[in-house]
Amino acid sequence: MAVRTKAKATRTKAKAVRTKAKAVRTKAPRPKAIRVKVTRTGKGARARPKTTKARAGARTARAKAIARAKAKVARARAEAKAMVKAAAVAMPPAPAPVVPTELDMRSLRDAQARWERETVKPVCDEKPERCEHFLSGSFVEVPRLATPLDVDGWDYVDRDGFPGEYPYTRGVHPTMYRGRLWTMRQYAGFANAEETNKRFKYLLEHGQTGLSVAFDLPTQIGYDSDHPMAAGEVGKVGVAIDSVRDMETLLDGIPLDKVSTSMTINSTAAVLLAMYVAVGKKQGVPAAKLTGTVQNDLLKEYVARGTYIFPPGPSMRLITDIFAWCAKEVPRWNTISISGYHIREAGSTASEEVGLTLADGIAYVQAALDAGLKVDDFGPRLTFFFGAHNDLLEEVAKFRAARRLWARIMRDRFGAKDPRSLMLRFHTQTDGVTLTAQQPENNIVRVTMQALAGVLGGTQSLHTNSFDEALSLPTEKAVRIALRTQQIIAHESGVVNTIDPFAGAYFVEAATDRIEREAEAIIAEVDRTGGMVKAIERGWPQRLIHESAYRHLRAAESGGATVVGVNAYTIEEAPPKDLLRVDPAVERAQKARLAQLRASRDAAAVEAALAAVRDAARGTANMMPPILTAVEAMATIGEVCDVLRKEWGEYKPPSLF
Repeated sequence: MAVRTKAKATRTKAKAVRTKAKAVRTKAPRPKAIRVKVTRTGKGARARPKTTKARAGARTARAKAIARAKAKVARARAEAKAMVKAAAVAMPPAPAPVVPTELDMRSLRDAQARWERETVKPVCDEKPERCEHFLSGSFVEVPRLATPLDVDGWDYVDRDGFPGEYPYTRGVHPTMYRGRLWTMRQYAGFANAEETNKRFKYLLEHGQTGLSVAFDLPTQIGYDSDHPMAAGEVGKVGVAIDSVRDMETLLDGIPLDKVSTSMTINSTAAVLLAMYVAVGKKQGVPAAKLTGTVQNDLLKEYVARGTYIFPPGPSMRLITDIFAWCAKEVPRWNTISISGYHIREAGSTASEEVGLTLADGIAYVQAALDAGLKVDDFGPRLTFFFGAHNDLLEEVAKFRAARRLWARIMRDRFGAKDPRSLMLRFHTQTDGVTLTAQQPENNIVRVTMQALAGVLGGTQSLHTNSFDEALSLPTEKAVRIALRTQQIIAHESGVVNTIDPFAGAYFVEAATDRIEREAEAIIAEVDRTGGMVKAIERGWPQRLIHESAYRHLRAAESGGATVVGVNAYTIEEAPPKDLLRVDPAVERAQKARLAQLRASRDAAAVEAALAAVRDAARGTANMMPPILTAVEAMATIGEVCDVLRKEWGEYKPPSLF
């Protein structure tokens, strides 16, 4: 105690000496003024000593005064340094950093066992916990308490590192949301191009920062609106786009050099991307300045979603042709959004979502390499798309694990050198499968939790579902609430002010490690089957998802998993009102517009362009140039896809049961 008191007194004295030194510097004496005679030769002439001897004397006097002041300051500084040094000697040494040892861990293990025995057990004997087993959203047992024992052997630099540096666990950018918020990109599209264009402008006026296009089912599977297979589906789940004229209307008044656009399109991605580039040309925006993303992820269509057209071989060719063409012609475009969202929507667990999505990514990278591309030429433009489910902590861990695992795959498996190739940049959408038709306002809370998980997990862009989407297409009011949810998180919650705030939390770090291990095991199984295409043909990933989906369904039906408003806390409700429905007149109008297009275009030019598409499909040339020429000649999406159907055939899924 005496040592600490003496040290404190010494520090106080040192502070006083430093203050005195500062005062000395401030009040250093100036040399005495020297009287001189002034000779003026004109307006504003300067006063100078009359003789050379007088001038020299003035300089000498000033120099001596400055030297005396400097010496006094130096003495004060030396005295202050001596006092500080004496204080440091008097203080006890700072403790060395504590590195956990095996002995420490044994002590902690013993302490936790004592806590369980002496503190927890008496409470649980008197009043048991709410249930015997607590499970995550992926049916994984959740511990009562996470401690350093759950991350034993954890190395911060190796496992987490720093944002913007390998392994990118904590984020792909050094400043994350302190530098720039995520892109608020609401998924929108319904009826025809005119109606969707109005919705786009409404969202941009209310603060949305990027577009995301939802296409109707006929557009997604390559049928024109007047095809018999399109009957009753035109404009229902997205916007109907038959030709480049529809795309022009869709993007009318939207500056494509300033707004990025994400298009959720897969089997017909090449055709829709060509239309977008053609519209950019008409706006005077060169392809090199266009920014956005095309989903272009066919493997997950075979696994989970079902909007496929062609067999895997030709589909993979289209994907890699887009990689190669965009690298040269549209370098700022993200050429694929490798999607776990639909895998999760189909019923997978968090680990299965990561494992199967990254296995898809491995297949795409390998296909591009096999096509002669270099990994660092296309790697930086790969992006991902994940869902955000209800279990907030598990979802945050999922995003962190996916980043770390992908960085290692690209570096160690594919030899990528460009740091951008190692970065898992991703879009997040709150999971539609969690929305309920009962008490739909409850969905606002669910979406908020899921959006928060995406932000805490470091997403680059985000879509928040509207509360009424379990009932219909979202109304303007519901869309506005969904967008405001993002804006409130961004500007009022405070979570954006520090990077990866859950890092170091024992439970989240342990969950991150667990999801990474489980995802690696899935990838290893896919590798054993010969890759993702072979695994799909055997139906392995489909069965994996179906089994997890069945567990989720049984848990909800049995009451093992509480769904508020569905199997608990239910109420009597009146039928919903003011739902958004697509007028059947939209389909009739779209057919009429299509007929007018066919009547007014140059039929010979269309036939020649489609013949070029057919020739390219039979050979090995890149498919994008002839497809672009065809859509500019006013060929429709159905006509282009029909040519490819005849050349490549259509995919037939395997029987799984």
